[in-house]
Amino acid sequence: MSSDIAIRAQNLSKCYQIYDRPQDRIKQPIMSRFRHLARLEPINYFREFWALKDISFEIKKGETVGIIGRNGSGKSTLLQMICGTLTPTTGVVETNGRVAALLELGSGFNPEFTGRENIYMNAAVLGLNKEYVDERFDDIAAFADIGEFIEQPVKTYSSGMMVRLAFAVAINVDPEILIVDEALSVGDELFQRKCFSRIEAIRDRGATILFVSHSGATIVELCDRAALIDAGEKLAVGAPKQIVGRYQKLLYAPADKQEIIRRQIQLMDEQVKIPAGAVNDTSHEYRSSTERVPMPQEYFDPNLKPSSTIEYESHGANIEAPKVLNFTGEQVNNLVRGMTYRYAYTVEFTKDASNVRFGMLIKTTSGVELGGGASASSVKDSLLFVKAGARYRVEFRFRCALNPGVYFLNAGVMGDVDANETYLHRLIDIAMFRVQHDTKNLATGIVDFGCYPELEILREQI
Repeated sequence: MSSDIAIRAQNLSKCYQIYDRPQDRIKQPIMSRFRHLARLEPINYFREFWALKDISFEIKKGETVGIIGRNGSGKSTLLQMICGTLTPTTGVVETNGRVAALLELGSGFNPEFTGRENIYMNAAVLGLNKEYVDERFDDIAAFADIGEFIEQPVKTYSSGMMVRLAFAVAINVDPEILIVDEALSVGDELFQRKCFSRIEAIRDRGATILFVSHSGATIVELCDRAALIDAGEKLAVGAPKQIVGRYQKLLYAPADKQEIIRRQIQLMDEQVKIPAGAVNDTSHEYRSSTERVPMPQEYFDPNLKPSSTIEYESHGANIEAPKVLNFTGEQVNNLVRGMTYRYAYTVEFTKDASNVRFGMLIKTTSGVELGGGASASSVKDSLLFVKAGARYRVEFRFRCALNPGVYFLNAGVMGDVDANETYLHRLIDIAMFRVQHDTKNLATGIVDFGCYPELEILREQI
């Protein structure tokens, strides 16, 4: 394996034998042996379930890669095979570097041992000697933050304390490869933020990170690439924003169209297409634009169109003509920071619908969700019933508090289908706009929080 490759999987598959009755599990080896001796055709008392099917990929050193997919798609099975806790039925997986895994947190703890003893035991499993752990013990204990319980048997711990200690051990061993399976959703908000901060620090040191998450925002924020897995198959690999959009389309697809959408995703181009103009303010195109318009003015550019649009299957509603309007009702897509705009679209209902809500979302070019709005905060405040043939105009007013750059808009309508709330229709990246450069703008980052500097001379230079 090349020295710049951290993880390589070749034709990985995992098959389980599923028995309908307990006695079939006993009959299988006995009858197989008997029929073999009698030179009869073999009979299987099980059916095969392929959790993974012929998956291959390479992850370079220093990459952060996310895996996303519906429940039961094989994500955790894949991670377990990479970690070596599960043997593939076919295929080979190779890793290059020390691996630390956050799979089932605390599953390797001995409940009779104290927290301190379990730290040393888990570190030994990761290949670390006592001297190394002695140097890191205070950092591990501080990260876990469970106080005097570190000297108590683990069986006395709450589930939250168990999670803290397990995460603290795995995250403080300076891994070259970090593998995480939905562990970022555990603990309270402060602990989650601490975990994210430590993972970001590990990534910045050049470690390779591979993790599973159902959070599209987390995948977009942390990852360089993402992979979509469904029913044990790798459907697509590409830019996180694009892959998350395809996952969401599949997730909310009607059952009778899921297979069609799966095939569509497999045939899609894996390259992210960023439309002309969808760049930051350091690009040549953006600089030339600001040179032509020295004073910010709102206007409409017909060439500023998204090419990354994803449309969900309709469940009885259709969103039409999304656009951004200024105060006088003119369509614009080059906005001025600090001004108020309206994001408008129409919705036509082709079926009766109940508990209907409308929404919008603003995102960056990389897919980070900045914020949006909904027409009702809960189901009880939604439109209780909408008849087929009804047509609604939806408008959301928003103040442009964003710094110069290009941003994307989603539009969605939710309602009940078979007593479950879902998207009746949704359009991802259906519209986009540019916030123009302002030479007087002192704000940094993405969002303008209205920060203004105030200087006070405390002492003149002597």
